[in-house]
Amino acid sequence: MRYVIIGAGAVGGVIGGRLAGSGHEVVLVARGAHFEALRDHGLRLRVPEGELTHRLPVVDGPAALGELRPDDVLVLAVKTQDSVAALRTWGPAPVAGGGMAAERLPLFCAQNGVEGQRIALRLFRRVYGVCVWLPSTYVEPGVVSAAGSPLTGILHLGRHPHGTDETARLVAADLEKSHFEAPVVPDVARWQYAKLLSNLGNALEAVTGPVSDEDALALFRRVRAEGAAVLDAAGIAYASTEEQQAVRGDKVTLVPLDGAPRGGGSSWQSLTRGTGTIEADYLNGEIALLGRLHGVPTPLNELLQHLADTFARERRAAGSMPVAELMRLADAAVVNTR
Repeated sequence: MRYVIIGAGAVGGVIGGRLAGSGHEVVLVARGAHFEALRDHGLRLRVPEGELTHRLPVVDGPAALGELRPDDVLVLAVKTQDSVAALRTWGPAPVAGGGMAAERLPLFCAQNGVEGQRIALRLFRRVYGVCVWLPSTYVEPGVVSAAGSPLTGILHLGRHPHGTDETARLVAADLEKSHFEAPVVPDVARWQYAKLLSNLGNALEAVTGPVSDEDALALFRRVRAEGAAVLDAAGIAYASTEEQQAVRGDKVTLVPLDGAPRGGGSSWQSLTRGTGTIEADYLNGEIALLGRLHGVPTPLNELLQHLADTFARERRAAGSMPVAELMRLADAAVVNTR
């Protein structure tokens, strides 16, 4: 199989680099300065064993590849807000022997949240969910880093909306030869909703910086509890904290990387790169949506969604809002819903 990584950023770049490092054929898809750096200098992958450079084919769209191969596996690793554009670009791509990618090729959605695969299923027949537990960073064109050890990450795989098949098992086998654990599960959404609850802190980290002092941690607990109440009201199952810890254990422990400070998560990285967009609409916004559908107030998640969108649109610096100011806004938001 050949892996076509659509969105070779923090998650896609690390997955692609690790697959290439274990001998698998990989094509990276990128744009702008990142595309140019990958094309000219290769993918620089910073991991605990050092900086690895992978000279891989890199394209900015399917036309550069000509006909896709019947054994291609597409990995969608763009942010959810970029999914529609990517899917509309790659879905009609011709496949050797007839037909187009959306009809014939498997698509694995390696994204935060739960909406990307639902968007994909409107166009692609064979869609797979991936619960991404992969601490990784992309803030410099051509460079991605992943500080996890002994494993780089844990990627639960399954068909969307449910089930497993041989393709999922083959991809999992390749990932498990490439510094990942990749459980194939029939209920991947249950793991993704659990991860969603953790990702509700991404916007908090993006606007105030590391969630480390007691005030920030207390606010995150409130935000997460709000999310859990919504999922419970909606009857949506999610893996418990204890179940997640039992699977992860000490398999992905962060270690210092030379020249690659961790900085922050995916939303923090979006603000740092000044992309102008952020995925809060599909994280905190997912909770706000479900809350409206099921009659559960979500003032804290709505506030974080609004702030993250504002920071991205106005290109404000990541972490520039004092925690005390956010706490004041949060308390006011809760009072206004009573």
